Amino acid sequence: MSRVIVNLIAIVLLAMPAAAQEDESGLQSLMTYYEARGWEGVGRINIGRGGMCTGALISPKIVLTAAHCLYNPVTGRQDRASQFRFLAGWRNGRASALRGVRRAIAHPDYDYTGPAGKVRATHDVALLELDSPIVLHNIQPFQVTAKPRKGAPVGVVSYAHDRRDIPSLQEVCHVLARPGGALVLSCDVDFGSSGAPVFAEVDGRPQIVSVISAKATVAGRKVSIGTDLEEPLQDLMSLLSSSGDPAAAPVPGARTLTVKTPRTLNGGGAKFLKP
Repeated sequence: MSRVIVNLIAIVLLAMPAAAQEDESGLQSLMTYYEARGWEGVGRINIGRGGMCTGALISPKIVLTAAHCLYNPVTGRQDRASQFRFLAGWRNGRASALRGVRRAIAHPDYDYTGPAGKVRATHDVALLELDSPIVLHNIQPFQVTAKPRKGAPVGVVSYAHDRRDIPSLQEVCHVLARPGGALVLSCDVDFGSSGAPVFAEVDGRPQIVSVISAKATVAGRKVSIGTDLEEPLQDLMSLLSSSGDPAAAPVPGARTLTVKTPRTLNGGGAKFLKP
């Protein structure tokens, strides 16, 4: 993580009252069908070399995730699209839908620095184009909206190395700062949570406002780093539609980015509504 971002986070945390710095809520495992209902559009991304990330459908054929998930940490190069599998709604050893990946596109301005390098949250966004669309009534793509303001409540649905087979929901955590093209969040994430969707409530429904790029510890407090989606996602959608390949034409619903202000959830104990 760059020194500038670290300093900004430290200033924010030191200025906050101690009570406000406590974790707002823990992780809720979505173990049963009822608990996971509505979140099936979030899935685990399996990577052929044995890695994993989290991703979310933003159209029947497009998965949003983090750009660094596409890179091999040993070679520093992007893995082939054939190395990825998207397991929508993966839970207890079963997926609501499983698809291969036809194309994997990282944002062209993303700078991969390897596992030991500085965190580059800016432009840490990627799209996976599935080999066939997921068109099931219980798996609905999520809309994407503008990044939330400082202090706004958000939530994260993710997998991680120690909870590979059960998605977990954290609600409600908060936006602590917005340095540059990043978001600093109080959300609890771990390895494998990279690319996990960050949600805010808009018009009574959860919409994606960021994806998880990294975790960090600043001033003794665990935080997570998300990336700003607004312009990077538009860039990636343009790359998909301008490739000249008829099979790469955007599917209905692919251009889901809308510029709205995420609505504040009422009260400190507010919960996201089920999609």
